[in-house]
Amino acid sequence: MSTLTSDDAVAVPRPTVEPPAPWDFPPAGTHDLPNGLRLLTYDVPGQYVLSVRLGVPVPLDSEPRDREGVGTIMARTLDEGTEHHTAEEFQSLLERKGIGYGAGVSDSGLSIDLDVVKGTLEPALDLLRQVLTEPAFPAVEVARHVRSRLAEIEHERSVGAARAMLAFVDTFYADDERISRPTGGSAATVGAVTRDDVVAHHGAHVTASGSTIVVAGDLDGLDVPALVEAALGGWRSGPARGRHVERTTRYAADRAHIVLVDRPGAVQSDFVVGAPGPDRSAPGGWAPYPALAFVLGGSPTARVDAVLREEKGYTYGARSVFRPRRGGGSFLTYGSVRADVTAESVGLLVDILEGASGGFTDEEVRMGVDFISKTAPGRYATADAIADEAVSMALDGRTTEFTTSNLHDLATVTSERVDAAWARFASGAGIGTGSRGAGWTIVVVGDASAHAEQVEALGLGPVTVVRD
Repeated sequence: MSTLTSDDAVAVPRPTVEPPAPWDFPPAGTHDLPNGLRLLTYDVPGQYVLSVRLGVPVPLDSEPRDREGVGTIMARTLDEGTEHHTAEEFQSLLERKGIGYGAGVSDSGLSIDLDVVKGTLEPALDLLRQVLTEPAFPAVEVARHVRSRLAEIEHERSVGAARAMLAFVDTFYADDERISRPTGGSAATVGAVTRDDVVAHHGAHVTASGSTIVVAGDLDGLDVPALVEAALGGWRSGPARGRHVERTTRYAADRAHIVLVDRPGAVQSDFVVGAPGPDRSAPGGWAPYPALAFVLGGSPTARVDAVLREEKGYTYGARSVFRPRRGGGSFLTYGSVRADVTAESVGLLVDILEGASGGFTDEEVRMGVDFISKTAPGRYATADAIADEAVSMALDGRTTEFTTSNLHDLATVTSERVDAAWARFASGAGIGTGSRGAGWTIVVVGDASAHAEQVEALGLGPVTVVRD
C-alpha cells in the first residue's frame, strides 16, 4: 500500500466566492373580501406554525381627547371574554389549541397577532372572529387593565430611557399632534376610561373596511381564502376607509432646543437627539436613509460608538435610526452615558452628527449597504417576520413589493447618494445653518444640579429644566 507525500499533492484552486444574487421578498397572494377586508397569503414551505397578522387602520386621534389611551385598553381587553365565553374560558381555548395571541395599538393602527399550528388555523380564525365581532369587555376586566396601565405609566416615567422619549415627543411635535402624547394615554385620560368608552371605541372603529389580514407559513393543502371568508366574511364592513392613516406630521415651532429632565442623584444620563426626517416617499428614494443611519449609529463600529464607546468608554452603546411615518418622520440618536460625562457626551454627539456634512467614505457606506441588504434573507426567513413586514407595509399604504424594490435599490447606493440624502435631510431640518446645534431637539434625563450649567455652556441652544 502506497502513501501520498507532499510531492504528490495536487494543487486545488481556491474557490471563487461570488456576490449573492438579488433577493426578493416572497410573493403574496391577494384576496379581497366583499366586506372590505384584504387577505394577503405567503406560502413558506416547511414552516408549520402559521403567523396570522391583522392590521386595522384606526388613527390614534380618533380617541376622545379626554379619553386618550382608550384604544390601548380596548386592545388589551379584546380577549377578556366574548358573548359565549368568559375570560377564563377564552384563555383555555387559546391554550388548548396552542394559539399564541397578542394585540396592541400603535401610531399606525390596531394590530392583532396569532401564531397557530397549521392544523388548527380554522378554530384560530373563529376565535379571532369572536374578539373582533363579539367581545364582552367585562367591566371588571376593563377596570383591571386601567389599573395596570396606570401602574405602567408610573413605571415609564421612572425609567430614564422611556422618560427621555416621552419628553422628546412632547417637545418635538406640535401640541395638537396626537403623537406628541403617549400612545397609551396619560394618567388623567386613562384613569377616566370606562367600559362604555371601550365599547363605543370598538363599535366605531374596529370594522373590516380597509383592514388587512396576513397569513404566512406552510399553506400546502389549505384553502386559506375560504377559511378566512368563512370566519371573517360576516365581520361588519363599517364606513369606507383607506388601508392606512393619511397624515402630515407637524413639528413644534420651538422644538429646536435642549430639555433637561431632572433626575436627582442619577448615576447615568439618558439622551435623545433628533430632527425631522423623511418618510418612505423621500426624493431620491428611501434606500440611502437606512444605510446612512447604520453608518452614523447602527453598529459598534459606527461613528457614534467609535467615539463614545470605543474611544471614550462613556457608553455601552448608542443607536441612530430614521423612523418614517405615513407623512414625514424623524431621525433619532439615543442612548445613555455615565453621569460625570453628560455634557461632554452631548457635545461630542452633536459634533459627530453634524460632521456628516463632510461626507461619507465608500468603505463605510458599503459596510452599511452590505449589512442591511445581505442580512435581509435571514431577517425575513420566518413566517412571523414575513407577516410582520407585510402588515406593517399595509398600514403604511404599501405592499411588500416596496420591500423588494427598496432592497434592490439599496444595492446600488453609493457614498454620493448617501451624501445627497444627508444634505436633503439637514436642509429640511435646519441643521448646519451656521450655529452649532441648530435644528436639533435634544433631551437629557439626568441630575440637573450637576449638569445644567455644563450643558448650557455647550452653546447648543436654550436649556429648559423639567422637574417631575
